[in-house]
Parts: sequence; structure tokens; C-alpha cells
Amino acid sequence: MFGRVFGRLLTETVRGPSGVKHAPLAQRAASARGVSDLKDEAQPPFDTSLLHFLVCPLSKKPLRYEANTNELINDELGIAYSISNGIPNMIPQEARLLQKDGDTSAPPTHQ
Repeated sequence: MFGRVFGRLLTETVRGPSGVKHAPLAQRAASARGVSDLKDEAQPPFDTSLLHFLVCPLSKKPLRYEANTNELINDELGIAYSISNGIPNMIPQEARLLQKDGDTSAPPTHQ
């Protein structure tokens, strides 16, 4: 039921109070400014007071804000959660793995 109602909202045209015919909602949404256009604009700052409430969803430990990369860092697990438009993306599958200084991922050289 909800699928049909939502589909109608996206495909039907809407007449405003003045009787002017507007483009369908789907066309208006498609013509709206894309996400890539926002990259050039200044990102809203992250509210650091949220650090008192936010914890890593995996370890339940406090996070550290890194202003240079605009990420929330979990040093214990070595992962970083990105922040987009002032909103942290706390989905573990989308977290970035951090490179350690003593990274031993390179194969050892034989002498």
C-alpha cells in the first residue's frame, strides 16, 4: 500500500493553489543540486560537544575528533568514521582503516 502511495507522489504532477502545473516530484528531485556540488562548499563544523555522547559502535569506547581529516577516530581499533555535513557516519562497514606507523603488511625481504 505504501509503495503505491509513494509511487504516486513521485510520478503525479501537483497543482498548486494558483493552478500552476508543477513538474513531478521525481523530476524536481533529479534537477536539485547534487551531492557532488556540495564538495566545493565549506562543510559545517562538527559540534565537538557531541563527543561526550558518541562512542564507537563496535568497542563502545569514546572517540577522538581529528579536525585535519574531519573524522572521528577510534585509536584502539584503528578505524576512522567520516563526518559529512557535520553528521558522523557511524556505520562500521563504512569506517576507514587507519595505517599504523609500524605497519608490517609489506612482505619481508629475504637476505
